[in-house]
Formats: sequence, structure tokens, C-alpha cells
Amino acid sequence: MQNGGNIRTYHVLRYLSARHELTFYSYYGGKPDPDYERELQRELPGAVALCTGKRELSGAARGLDYLAHLSAQSPYAVSRFAHAGVRKQLHAWFRDQRFDVAVCDFLDAAVNFPGRLNIPSVLFQHNVESEIWRRHAATASNPARKMMYRSEFRKMLRYERAAISKFQHVIAVSENDRSLMTQWVDPDRVTVVPTGVDLAQYRPDPSAPDSNPSAPLVTFVGAMDWEPNIDAVEYFCGEVWPLIKAEVPQAQLRIVGRNPDRRVQKWASNPIHGDASIEVTGRVPSVVEHLHQSAVVIVPLRIGGGTRLKIYEAMATAKAVVSTTVGAEGLDVHHGRDIILADDPRSFAQAVIMLLRDPELRRRYETAAAETAARYDWPAIGERFSEVLQSVAQPKSVVARGERAVRIRASL
Repeated sequence: MQNGGNIRTYHVLRYLSARHELTFYSYYGGKPDPDYERELQRELPGAVALCTGKRELSGAARGLDYLAHLSAQSPYAVSRFAHAGVRKQLHAWFRDQRFDVAVCDFLDAAVNFPGRLNIPSVLFQHNVESEIWRRHAATASNPARKMMYRSEFRKMLRYERAAISKFQHVIAVSENDRSLMTQWVDPDRVTVVPTGVDLAQYRPDPSAPDSNPSAPLVTFVGAMDWEPNIDAVEYFCGEVWPLIKAEVPQAQLRIVGRNPDRRVQKWASNPIHGDASIEVTGRVPSVVEHLHQSAVVIVPLRIGGGTRLKIYEAMATAKAVVSTTVGAEGLDVHHGRDIILADDPRSFAQAVIMLLRDPELRRRYETAAAETAARYDWPAIGERFSEVLQSVAQPKSVVARGERAVRIRASL
């Protein structure tokens, strides 16, 4: 399974590459991956890929690496994506003014862009990263983590503000993100291009039976190595799930997503936490079948930014969704009509319980959810993105070529 930002990038790229001359520049760590590079050429002919050879760090090794960079001015989350070879290639392209418009995909990639952008350049902001770190600091209970999050927040705020000011234009994915960034730059320089959904892949399954009343399934979908999702699992399993089980003891919880952190895995493996009712799947070929089997889809995020594709995907499959306000932030959803929003454990639990117990109410939410998602098919989103690029590339009349710098390879 891919994360939301990469899915968003992939669908926008597919639309742009079919209509414009586009160069996709991808760099990735680890060992060279010929299969990935072949697939990249198949999907986006003419793409350029660079293997940086950087080793992916996790656990204690990543903690030690963070400590080694503690005195650095740049935020750790960005500086680890800096690479001399990537910087050299980008500088050469900018020097030669090879493109009509350049797009920096994700804030991390901006660390390799030239200091002076002599080509019209757009920063594609999937999140306001400093806001994520601010929320981490606000919710952390561990004193050491809180101190680390505060330090990263301060560094990220300085870096992000400077980066946004440098690019001629910024694409945000929600009005909330836009309002945060327009505190730093002229509002005319920030445009919202909303999140979409692949309606060909995510659609209701009329042949799927209604949720099993003897074991109704509650599902949470997301990359389970992403800190906001890890926090959401800990919050939901620790504070909300026991309240649901007390009222609907037959309910089952399924946590679907790649690379589950040990803090996620423990809920399915530690008998203290009631492993019989909680399943952690890890990576799955497709989340669609898991959505089809669900009675209720939950998004219990307390930290995050941007927009959650997982909500539109669940809604497109005609599933009732319960989310925190943060989880649904920036999406065109409506509490009490096509989604239920709840920000404390008891109200979140009561919303799930209500939907599990009342099939007719659940069906009303399912119908409204599918109708909302139907307005956000990816081609419409891609066209809006293209319009922004063409306006930035003026006075040239069209976007002849585009460039993307992407920090990871999971987009395809």
C-alpha cells in the first residue's frame, strides 16, 4: 500500500503526462532497484531516476542519527533528504532553463533546489509540515519526545517559511493549509487543489453482504510507520476501543497498513490489550477488499496536516466514516450527513456504536458518503493542477515541460 501523498502525486502525474511534455525526476535511497526504474519508464517515459545509496534508518539507528544532527539548523526531517548529486542535476537544469515550469513535490525535496529559482517554480505542499510538528509537541506525553518535537517544530517553521517564500507559487491541498501559509506569503501565491479519489478502483460492491452482525468490522487504514497514524492507533486502541467493546462485545477491529510500528503491533500481540478482537494486517495488495468488508471505517487522528485520501476512498466504497476533526480537516465533508466527527473518546465510541447497532442509519451515511466522493474523481483534480501550472508559466502560453523532484519511490 502507498501513502496518501504518493497516491496524490501519482494521479496528478498521470494526468499531466498525458497532456504535456513532462520530465519526472525521482531519487531514492537503498540499493539500486532496476524493477522500479523499469516500471517508472513504463509509466512515465523519459523519467530520470537516481539511486542515492542512502541507507534507510529505523529504530535506534535513526535515533542516534537524529542526535548527531541535533545542532544542525535545518530540521532533521528535511536535511536527511539532501543529496549532492540531486542538487547538481537540478542546478544544471535551472542554469540551462530547460523547463517552462518546475514543480517541487513535497517540502523535503526543496532542500536540493537552487537558492535562486530562475524558472517559474511551484511547491506542491501535501501538508504544512511545521503544523504537524506543532501538534506532535502539543500531544506528546513523554518529556523527551515533547522536547524533540518542540525543537523540530522550531526548525521546521523557519525552514518551511523560507521555502514557501522562495517559490513563485504554492499548491496546497486544503483551505486550512492555505490559511496557515498565507500568514507567510501573499494569498495570491497559494492555490488549493483538493484531494481526489480513484473512482474506478474505489467503488461500492453491490455483491458484498452487509456487515456480519455477529462480528461487525471496524477498520482503520493507513501507513502504519507514519507517526500520526501510530499515535491514532495508540489513542483509539487505548481509550476508544474498550468503550466500544463494552457495548458491542462482538465487534472486531482491523488495522490495515504497511510496516506497522511495534507500537501498532503490540495491540494484536499483547494479551493484555485483547488481541482476540484486534487484527494488524501489515502491507496488503489492496485495501479495497478490506473496506468492502467493513461496517465502519475510522480515522482517529489527533496529529496531521493536508488531507486524508483514506476518507474519500472509504466514502467512495460507500462506507460510513467516523473521524476526528483533524482527520477530516480540509475535506468537503459534512458532519451529521456524510461523516460523523468526534474529538473525545466517549463521543467517538458512541458514534461507532450507534452505526454498528443501527443498519438503517449506517446505510444513510453510506449513501451520502458515496455521493460526496463522486465529485472528486482524479481527472478533475489533475485538470485543476494543470491550470495552476499554466498560469504560473505565463507569459508562455502552455506548459511545455514540467519537472518534479520526489523524495521517495513509492509514488508508482
